[in-house]
Amino acid sequence: MKTTILGHPRIGEKRELKKAIESYWKENIDETTLLKVASDIKKKNWLNQKEIGIDIIPSNDFSLYDQVLDMSLTLNCIPKRFRELKNKVSFVDLYFAMARGFQKDSFDIVAMEMTKWFDTNYHYLVPEFEKEQKFELNSCKIISEYQEALKEGIKTKPVLVGPLTYLLVGKEKENGFHRLELLDRLLPTYIQLIEELQNEGATNIQFDEPYLSLDLTLKEQEAYFKTYTLLKAKFPKITFILANYFGNLNDNLNLTLSLPVDVLHVDLVRGLDELDSILVHQNKNQILSLGIVDGRNIWKNNFDTSIEIINKAKAIKGDNLWISSSCSLLHSPYNLDNENGGSIPEEVTQWLAFAKQKLQEIVLLKKIAKNNLQASDIKEIEANKLAFINKNNSTLIHNNQVKNRINALTEADSLRNNIFVERQKTQKSALKLPLFPTTTIGSFPQTKEVRSLRLKYKKHQLSEEKYNSFLEKEITSAIRFQENIGLDVLVHGEFERNDMVEYFGERLNGFAFSSFGWVQSYGTRCVKPPILFGDVSRENPMTVKWTEFAQSLSKKYVKGMLTGPVTILQWSFVRDDQPRAATCNQIALAIRDEVANLEKAGIKIIQIDEPAIREGLPLRKDNWATYLKWAVNAFKISASVVKDETQIHTHMCYSEFNDIIANIADMDADVITIETSRSEMELLDVFVDFKYPNEIGPGVYDIHSPRVPNINEIEHLLIKATKLLPPENIWVNPDCGLKTRDWPETISALENLVASAKLMRERVATTV
Repeated sequence: MKTTILGHPRIGEKRELKKAIESYWKENIDETTLLKVASDIKKKNWLNQKEIGIDIIPSNDFSLYDQVLDMSLTLNCIPKRFRELKNKVSFVDLYFAMARGFQKDSFDIVAMEMTKWFDTNYHYLVPEFEKEQKFELNSCKIISEYQEALKEGIKTKPVLVGPLTYLLVGKEKENGFHRLELLDRLLPTYIQLIEELQNEGATNIQFDEPYLSLDLTLKEQEAYFKTYTLLKAKFPKITFILANYFGNLNDNLNLTLSLPVDVLHVDLVRGLDELDSILVHQNKNQILSLGIVDGRNIWKNNFDTSIEIINKAKAIKGDNLWISSSCSLLHSPYNLDNENGGSIPEEVTQWLAFAKQKLQEIVLLKKIAKNNLQASDIKEIEANKLAFINKNNSTLIHNNQVKNRINALTEADSLRNNIFVERQKTQKSALKLPLFPTTTIGSFPQTKEVRSLRLKYKKHQLSEEKYNSFLEKEITSAIRFQENIGLDVLVHGEFERNDMVEYFGERLNGFAFSSFGWVQSYGTRCVKPPILFGDVSRENPMTVKWTEFAQSLSKKYVKGMLTGPVTILQWSFVRDDQPRAATCNQIALAIRDEVANLEKAGIKIIQIDEPAIREGLPLRKDNWATYLKWAVNAFKISASVVKDETQIHTHMCYSEFNDIIANIADMDADVITIETSRSEMELLDVFVDFKYPNEIGPGVYDIHSPRVPNINEIEHLLIKATKLLPPENIWVNPDCGLKTRDWPETISALENLVASAKLMRERVATTV
């Protein structure tokens, strides 16, 4: 019996990697310094696992930006538009250019498309495939990391994105072929990579194949069997670890059990109901890796429950077992010990485990299973039992008033007064906006000064009077800027907000907050999810003060900016003692109260962001209907309290909408803004095919890239949009909020956006 994890967090315990990369982008440090920071983080991660007692430690679970992008570079799968750049800049700069775009000298290259990694809030860079795609080994990152670990006396298991998952999460950039047809070209490069790892002494290799949790076609299933049969025949002496996670295997269970791999990892946090079948049908010589410690949430493992599962498996498999995390700990914060004296209530802290504590849990579960306990271990086991007793009896969690309000909900609470066609007439008459109205998604750049003063205020180092005065100045400046460049619908800039979910959680009952609970969302974008531990309620307005102040500064409309209930749910660490639907409805009622307050304060346009609706979809289509019913209804509960003349917007980014477009229409938002720039308006097609009736703002430039789009580029996208949608239904806006951008590029980009909208108005006027 051995212990392992599928991957470790990689941003650094105090976000050292984020800070180093952003310093490199600003040319404050050189490449050597950046790579030294990265090396130090890797070394610390490996030694931490070794010290705690993890038997099989992963390598190549580290990344400067994204592990799928890493694989694309390793395989030399570089999109055409970046190939000339390959000989002009360093490998690291090429890597970041693919992730962020490149606008320098004579180059102006858009970034690769980015989307959610399965149903997580982590984003990956989507591989781009051509019909005649060639693969070749291009990067020694995987080899060099294995060698780095060896220098520390640690023989690791290199982690590879499995060849099928790599192909299937990518996209064809030409018509006339399916990416699965590239498998025969791809496998020789994987074989070469494995050969090099074998030559370096690697004896364990982990293949991440989470795509096995999805519905597979017959061809895809056949490709899995072909691939792993071939690879195992080529490398009989290497221990192949097939890692599936994020869900059940379902219809792919028999296929997976038939694959000639040496270790099968299964996610027992999400797929426990399949364990009995696996134990009955699995090859008795194959090792079973039990993904029993939750890699995606922060709740303490229940040792009593886990030991029952381990003992059941042990009765059949003996010591032919590994104990592991359910998935990579990439989705977990680093270390709960850093929260000592922090803002998490002590009662809540006893229920939590971050990545370091999860490593300790894995090791302790092995000790319990092998009856190899020391006095300190027994003390930990007793503390674990006591924590669960306290949690079950906690008065901090339950609020009867909230439960009664949920029970009183009716269908009428999720319906607007009239259908959209009638509301649109009312709104056009009341708002009198021009064709192609321009707006932004909400946030403006958060400068170093903004972040610094907000932190000082939070630490009581700055008086409320001085902080409010500063915010008034920032909001006034933002409003004047928007008026000067000619935006039609303004925002207050969200300078008082740390994060679009954390800000609201801090103002709602039922949430707790960490000081260092950072996890990676994409690249250097790190978020600190709230800890949603109890019944949710709102005592006071959360956004009205600053929205009302901003509106008082302008005769133009200022949007109220809210985060929707599904997104607050998805982007929090959510309690696991009641159905997620019930928790989501609690949040929806709190947002509904805020919407009512904003309308009462005279705010005519209210945006309720729901970028996580698509992300929350279960991986299996059989489970979609149940989720979508409660998720859409929660949004409608939050939005349906307003009069017809109040315009409700929502925003969704980096999502594929094809399969849920009818459900998005059911949300009945008056305006939806979506990401479309990286996909060249491709994501708009589904709205057109569906004949989506409401108004749409197809994002016309990518805010996740520092490059500034020119007027012609934006106009080109808008022209494409007018060929698909009625001009009167089109809004003009960026892909997402501008919080992470700098002011100079924001100013230039928005000036070009407004100019493009004006040109479009002239173009439409001359054709009428």
